[in-house]
Amino acid sequence: MSLAPRSRRLWYYGLAGFLGLAAVGGALPPEPPPAAAAPPAPQPTGQPAAAAPAASPMDEPIRLITAAREAYSRVQDYSCVLVKRERVGPEAPAENVILMNVRARPFSVYLRWQAPRDLAGQEVCYVTGRNNGQMRVRSAGALGVVGFVSLDPNDPRARKNSRHSITEAGIGNVIQRFSAGWEGERRLNLTQVRIGEYEYNKRRCTRVETIHPARREFLHYRSVVYFDQQNRLPIRVECYDWPRAQGDPGQLIEVFSFVNLRLNVGLSDAVFNH
Repeated sequence: MSLAPRSRRLWYYGLAGFLGLAAVGGALPPEPPPAAAAPPAPQPTGQPAAAAPAASPMDEPIRLITAAREAYSRVQDYSCVLVKRERVGPEAPAENVILMNVRARPFSVYLRWQAPRDLAGQEVCYVTGRNNGQMRVRSAGALGVVGFVSLDPNDPRARKNSRHSITEAGIGNVIQRFSAGWEGERRLNLTQVRIGEYEYNKRRCTRVETIHPARREFLHYRSVVYFDQQNRLPIRVECYDWPRAQGDPGQLIEVFSFVNLRLNVGLSDAVFNH
């Protein structure tokens, strides 16, 4: 079997992309409880996940992502604190703490940075079908006096500090990508799966780790998804690069956490009108 070219890899592990640029102002949306820094790393609860007979190791991940898709179908909007790190260049990535508001239909995203300090106050807004497909941005600091400007989501300046476009943002896109990707992995039948019970940000989670062989069909060596057991949604995703030596778990490429998540809060148009 011929190997797929790079452009056809299972690339869905790329998550909600967020831009290291400027952003929007105006009426401020309802805010979730503040998070000045990321919560502590997820910890195992000491209770192994129940193992059910399966024809494929991907059956349980697909069951969980299907349940997440069903749960998200009832979400009209949500507010949270996004905590992310993305390795774009050789330097260790800075931790970004961002107030995040998302509306499902039309797909709308509003972001306002809290950290790091040099980005605090930066804002970004994007609404599908508006502003000629461009996002509205306003810079942090003194540059913010210019106000909002329009920028293409794929402008190189927007991708300087992020691996993804804002059009990929949010929990719904995470579900969509993993749903399609895990179905592809089940067909390939090459993935190792580990499932466990964890706690993250005081939320009980089912942790799904998928490990891939060094083949061109896969973009990342490992991915880890934490499904909140109460709302059934993915609230944290980690992706790791290929190991450089025997026993190396792989270098962290990116991690996205949706902290202090509040569902169906009734976000108004004013949140996204910039």
